[in-house]
Amino acid sequence: MKRRYPKTPVVGIGAIILRRGRVLLIERARPPAEGQWSLPGGVLEPGERLADAVRREVLEETGLRVKPERVFEVAESIIRDGRGRLEYHYVLIDFLCRVDGGRLCASSDAVRAEWVAEAELDCLPMTEGTLEVIRRAFRASRRRRQAR
Repeated sequence: MKRRYPKTPVVGIGAIILRRGRVLLIERARPPAEGQWSLPGGVLEPGERLADAVRREVLEETGLRVKPERVFEVAESIIRDGRGRLEYHYVLIDFLCRVDGGRLCASSDAVRAEWVAEAELDCLPMTEGTLEVIRRAFRASRRRRQAR
């Protein structure tokens, strides 16, 4: 599957994992977001179910096993090169997940994997749209707790 200069959009999946006021983030090791922080995730493989892709990507990048609970948001990312040509086009499906085992250890496409406090999010360079979806997830989590 060609990610750079694609003929069709690529389906990407992400995991929003909140725990004790923190969110799990990774620092990307490769383009298109090398050096930026993002949610763990990656590309759906042909024949793979979305929830299986989330589990696989989180395990590969962080060493953690997760249970996808539900789709939280669907978004898109369109990146053009310096000449205006379509360089990347992703349809992104972010799942709320909870940790189900494993030990946190960055690997695969991640330079680092860390639990980041909500108050520290503004200090990190993030991929486009990441900060906003994390803030929405924290707000939704607070609303759920207040409703109980």
